[in-house]
Amino acid sequence: MVCMDDPQPPDRVARIQADWRRERPDLDVTPQGVIGRLHRLAGRLTEELSLVYGRYGLSEGEFDVLCALRRAGEPYERAPGELAAHTMVTTGAMTKRIDRLERAGLVTRRRSADDQRGRIVALTHPGHDLIDRAFTDHMRNEHRLLGLLTPGEAEALEGLLTAWLSRVEGPRSGEGG
Repeated sequence: MVCMDDPQPPDRVARIQADWRRERPDLDVTPQGVIGRLHRLAGRLTEELSLVYGRYGLSEGEFDVLCALRRAGEPYERAPGELAAHTMVTTGAMTKRIDRLERAGLVTRRRSADDQRGRIVALTHPGHDLIDRAFTDHMRNEHRLLGLLTPGEAEALEGLLTAWLSRVEGPRSGEGG
C-alpha cells in the first residue's frame, strides 16, 4: 500500500505530466496518471508473460490458441471461427497461428462432421502436454507478478479494472440477459 507520508519519487509518467503542465497549463493532464501507467504496466506485463511463452517455443498468440483448445475440455477442439472469438483475433490471424501450431505438431485440422466445408482444430497429445506445462508455468509467473501487491490491493485493483472494462466495452450482444 502506498503511504502518503513516504511518497514515491516521480516516475516517468509523473515527469511527463509535469512537462505537460508546464507547457500546457490550460489542459488537465490528470488522466495520464492512470492511462499512462496502465499502458506502461501492460507493456511490462506482456514482456514478463512472453518470457514464459518463449520457453515453450510459443508466441503469445499461439499460447492463447492452445489455451482456448485446452479450456474447451474433452476432446479439446473448436472450429477456427470459435477459436477466433475465444481469443479476440481475426480469422486471418487465427489461420496463421493454426498453421504454425499444426506444423509444430501441436494441433491437427480435420473436416467438421456437421459441415463438410468447415474445419475443426484439435490439440494433439504433444500439444496437450505442452500447454499443460506452459500454463502451469504461466500461472506461477502471474502469481509472482501479482504478488508484488498486497492481497487487498490485488482485490481492489481487480474490482476497479472489472468495473472500468465493463463500462468501456459496454453491453455485448448475445451475452447475458
